[in-house]
Amino acid sequence: MKTHIVYAHPEPHSLNGSLKDLAVTTLEAAGHEVQVSDLYAMNWKAVVEAADFGEQATSPLQVVRSSGAAYDAGALTPDVMAEQEKLLWADTVIFQFPLWWYTMPAILKGWVDRVFSYHFAYGVGVHDETRYGERFGEGTLQGRRAMLSVTAGGPESHYSDRGINGPIDDLLFPIHHGILYYPGLEVLPPFVLYGTDRMTADEFKDAAKAWTERLLSLETTDPIPFRPQNFGDYEIPSLQLKPNLELPGRGSFDLHVRA
Repeated sequence: MKTHIVYAHPEPHSLNGSLKDLAVTTLEAAGHEVQVSDLYAMNWKAVVEAADFGEQATSPLQVVRSSGAAYDAGALTPDVMAEQEKLLWADTVIFQFPLWWYTMPAILKGWVDRVFSYHFAYGVGVHDETRYGERFGEGTLQGRRAMLSVTAGGPESHYSDRGINGPIDDLLFPIHHGILYYPGLEVLPPFVLYGTDRMTADEFKDAAKAWTERLLSLETTDPIPFRPQNFGDYEIPSLQLKPNLELPGRGSFDLHVRA
């Protein structure tokens, strides 16, 4: 198995850094190939700008059109092309990051903004009366798996159905469904550690054991059964869920996961 780890934390000796290092050693010891994109160490440029697209940049700048033209011409910047190549190389992609303000750190969002360019991660496939492009279960990254490894400062009770922060699955839905599943990645259930601001040495030992077990089961873990867009559960072109699939007692995000 070939695994690409995208790691976003500014402190190498942080809990996130330890989890990233443990992932590398565990997977390599099991005979897997591993590549790591350490975004802070790489000084990753997070903002999208005209310089990303060279001569293909429109004036005024239209990001979608410019990124697609640059991708087609092989003219995206070397840092972006290198990350796209890592994604195409990998069987599995792991994203290691702390949950900051209910989402990923800005540097990681900037990685998505630049690496998931038009004609690479979106704007792929034919749009007609039966299809709406290749996305949500299809696309460039189809056949690969992805998993989030996330640390949260608050206790698990804060991220429950009745917790003040809301269910963790709801908070991660925009990433799981909107960023990873959109270009075709199969999304594994996340690995989440709670209460990490006050984690003791003994608690870390338990966390490391649980993380190791998850890593060694990457190939056999069932993905979240999101509904595919085309030839599936949605009307085309409205992309509304078919009426007979609305299930009593299930919320808006839950509706997009097959029971």
